[in-house]
Parts: sequence; C-alpha cells; structure tokens
Amino acid sequence: MTDFWTASGFHLLTRDADNHLAVTPDFLRAYLLRPEMRPPEEACDAERTLHAALLDDPARMVPAPLIDAIADPDARENFQVWLAFRDRLLAAGTLEGCYIRLFREGARGVPGLFIDQLVHAILRGILDETPSGLRARAGELFFREQTVSVEDGRVRVADAETVETMAASGGFGSLGRLVVEAGTAPRSVELDILDETNHPLYWGRDARHDTVLDITFAAAGLDALARVLEAWISHFLGVTVSIQPVQNIRDDRWVWHVGLDSGATAILNDLYNGVEVGEDRLARILALFRLDFADPAAMRPDLAGRPVYLGLAMTEGKRLKLKPQNLLVNLPLASVA
Repeated sequence: MTDFWTASGFHLLTRDADNHLAVTPDFLRAYLLRPEMRPPEEACDAERTLHAALLDDPARMVPAPLIDAIADPDARENFQVWLAFRDRLLAAGTLEGCYIRLFREGARGVPGLFIDQLVHAILRGILDETPSGLRARAGELFFREQTVSVEDGRVRVADAETVETMAASGGFGSLGRLVVEAGTAPRSVELDILDETNHPLYWGRDARHDTVLDITFAAAGLDALARVLEAWISHFLGVTVSIQPVQNIRDDRWVWHVGLDSGATAILNDLYNGVEVGEDRLARILALFRLDFADPAAMRPDLAGRPVYLGLAMTEGKRLKLKPQNLLVNLPLASVA
C-alpha cells in the first residue's frame, strides 16, 4: 500500500503503550514552520528570537513578557493561541487525550484548523495499512468540509475546497480563472467517483482531494464510512460496535440517537420529540445508520441491548461538515452513566 496523508504530521509522532499518538518535539515544530508562524522579513527581533528559541525547544516555558515584547499584534496573538494549544497537547501527552479533553472540558480558544489537524493525524494512525482507498476517502469527511450533490437518486460528496477552486478556474489554473473573469465558461472538469473496483486510484492522489465518494444507500462508499466510524469509536472508547446503514428509523422503542453533524442532530431531536419536520428539511438527511454494541454491558444499564441511531445531514447550502467528536461524547456508555 502506498503511503498517504503525509500532511497530517503522523510521521512525526510515536505510539504509546495504548497505541495512541504521543506528542513529540518534531510534531510541535511542524506548527512553528507553518506560514502563519514564521517571522516575515519585517519581523522585530523579539519575534525572531522567540521563534528560534521555540524551534530549538518547542516545549519550553514562555513568560508573558516575551510575548508582550513582540511588536506585531497579529504575531502576538498567533503565539498566544499556539502556546495555549501546545500546553493542552503537552498536558494530555497524546493527540487522542488532547482531542477528547477538548470536547469534555471545552474547546474555547482552539482554532478549528487545529482540531481538524488532530483528527487528520489520529485518523491517519487508525487507518494505517488499510488497503481500502474508499475507507481513506471516507475518512476525509472527518476533517474536510464536503460539497453534496444529489442527482438521480445518487448522493455524492466532493471536497468543498477543491470544488471551489475548480469552479473559479474551470480546473485550468490561472488560465481558467482568466477565462471565467472574461465571462466565458470553460468546459466542466469531472472528478473521479470512487467505487469498489477503482478505489486504488486514491493512493497517490490523496493530497489532491479530487475524488468523489458515493454515499447513496447500499453504495460501497457509505459502507466504507460506516467501517471508519466503527474504527474511530473502537480506538477512542475501547468498545466494539457494528454500524449498518438503514433507510429509515422504524422503531417504536427508539431510545437514543446521535447526529454526526449539527443539522442531523437538530432533525433527529425533532423527529424523536414528535416535532413536525418539513419535507425540505427532512430531505437534508443524507444517511441513517443503526449502531449496535457487541457487548450490551458496555451501555448504560437502562439502555443495554437497544440500538443507537446515527444521522448525517447536509446544510441548506448543500455542505457537509462531520463532527466526529459527537460519537465520543454522546454515546450511552456504562462508564459515564
């Protein structure tokens, strides 16, 4: 299998005894080498000195006066935000520990970019050595926003940033942008739709985010997403679950559900509580799943043996932003009963 997701930072990390990703100096340095953190040519001496010191020792203590001495207010804020996030990472010791604490204790002040980066690296570790390009592509839904297309009964998702770039240039780079600006629409560029036969083409193209996942009911892409959801839960919570797509929820004893995004959460809440949901809103539901625990004793005693229903929905603007943390903090586990 070809390596993938090199931008995740996974290769800068080590695994601990629990197979979680331990924070390393090299992983912290990668943040300091981002364009937002590198001192520009006009940076003051205080900014340059602090940046160099942190590159040498990313875990070093930084007294407030060293930050206050930086002339550029944007640079000061960047250092403050990064140092606060770094301290969370160091306190947790692992990426998984930091991630789950963010949602159990509060993620205020942590940029969404940093949270997505954690998911990117953690999921790269979970999917290490997977032979399935479909599962790797499904994993992108955990940390990259998608644009949704619903046509002729098929539900397909494509990377939102890639779609926007191609829409602006017609897929032809700067030349395409000139054509668009001149008012002439270039020919459309179609992205490859992955399936169970062609999914190996994902390897080597993973950094381009230019493949489409079909998540129609019974499609291989939806099954791949279910398997990644199972692996995510097992890795974090240490419980085995089975997740299967369903076309609807017909359960007189429906007792628990989890929305995989904010829209699905709101719709499922209303359906559960008997609130009328209009057709337009109901049509935003892209997929439903039934989750069953392999060991009912892992669930809250009052819910043991009952299924948990999951929902996935697009926004009114046909965007999809998965919230994988919902599966970690909202399942009815016996340990947190």
